[in-house]
Amino acid sequence: MALSGQDKHNFTGPLARLLSLIIILFLIATFIIWRIDSPRVERFRTAVTDAIVPNMEWAMAPVTGVINIARDFRSYQAIYEQNQELRRELQTMKSWKEAALQLEQENARLLDLNKMRLDPELTKISGVVLADSGSPFRESVLVNVGKRDGIQDGWAAMDGLGLVGRISGVGEKTSRVVLLTDNASRIPVLIQPSGQRAIVSGDSTIAPPVDFVENPDLVRPGDRIVTSGEGGLLPAGLLLGQLALDPRGRLRVRLAADYERLEFLRILRDYGVPQVDGTGTLIAPSQPPLPNQDALDE
Repeated sequence: MALSGQDKHNFTGPLARLLSLIIILFLIATFIIWRIDSPRVERFRTAVTDAIVPNMEWAMAPVTGVINIARDFRSYQAIYEQNQELRRELQTMKSWKEAALQLEQENARLLDLNKMRLDPELTKISGVVLADSGSPFRESVLVNVGKRDGIQDGWAAMDGLGLVGRISGVGEKTSRVVLLTDNASRIPVLIQPSGQRAIVSGDSTIAPPVDFVENPDLVRPGDRIVTSGEGGLLPAGLLLGQLALDPRGRLRVRLAADYERLEFLRILRDYGVPQVDGTGTLIAPSQPPLPNQDALDE
């Protein structure tokens, strides 16, 4: 005969209470036994521990696994934080490396400036190239020296390798340097070793053309090109670069100055050359007026 739902409830209720009471009594007895300080009880506790604990390893395995996972997680977290710190230190070291490379390059350029051999009569002053503030010139730079440093128009500007241009416009603290590549630049030069005279004319390219060569048959690619000093524009003997041929066969100068890294310039003081007031004296000095035909007839 099957029991109804009410009968099952009436049957399981007292059984559950009985089991609860037994468990409570067992726990109380265990607590009391574990608290009794007696040699016999101690031997009993030891025997129970030896019999039960070794057989409970399977029950402790999940707990041990959780503890190991928590320990590994803390270890991974510490490794992650250390890795992030190393990344930050590496980024800092990279920035210091870039700064060191820039300082090394600047030092190399300053050493190049110090190695230049110039005419002993020419004194010099070094300046730092600034950003171009905008002007009618298409090929020019600013340097941080001006009237307070005694700079005058027409003086030559060089880097550690060769001529860069000339001063054209002087302010109180800055000066403008018109580069050899500017369209307004016309420099009388001497091609060595043949001694042929010519004009280097800027055309806004990195290799300005060489025009008006006296005898083109006497020059060869690779010849040195220096300033001739004619016209009172620049001192003689300043290196511009080497002669080269473009694909069309036109003579050009491969400039010695590093135009892509103009950071420091050396301005050459030349008080013996008259100041250039116009473009007419850039190629040749002014000539005295010729007598008229009537005077010649007389």
